[in-house]
Amino acid sequence: MSEKIEGRADELLKGKNFCTVSTIRPDGSVHAAPTWIDVQDGRPVLNTARGRAWPNNLERDPRVTLTVQNLENPYEYVTVRGRVAEMTPEGADEHIDGMAMKYLGQESYPYRQPGEQRLIVLVDPDFVHVYGS
Repeated sequence: MSEKIEGRADELLKGKNFCTVSTIRPDGSVHAAPTWIDVQDGRPVLNTARGRAWPNNLERDPRVTLTVQNLENPYEYVTVRGRVAEMTPEGADEHIDGMAMKYLGQESYPYRQPGEQRLIVLVDPDFVHVYGS
């Protein structure tokens, strides 16, 4: 990890702001999807379900770009480029419940599907830049 999430970037990731996660499809095109985001120990943390397109892309190619826009001022945003450091199911169910509290004000994630396996995705940032602040 050559960069760390800190300062205004940390505030934006810890806030109730959505993240666009961009990954590379097998054909080389970009796949972008909105998701929730968190930060732990200076690293972005995402939560997803096994079998979705973007975690599948990351298993094949760990490069990722994250864009988090300030919901109160969409001209302010942070871009994070990096690589997946770890993708694990350990603690993922508890983590998504914490994210549900952050984004929905609910103690438990209400959109779980039968048989769904949640994954925590930790990103090592190589580049972090806040725009518009």
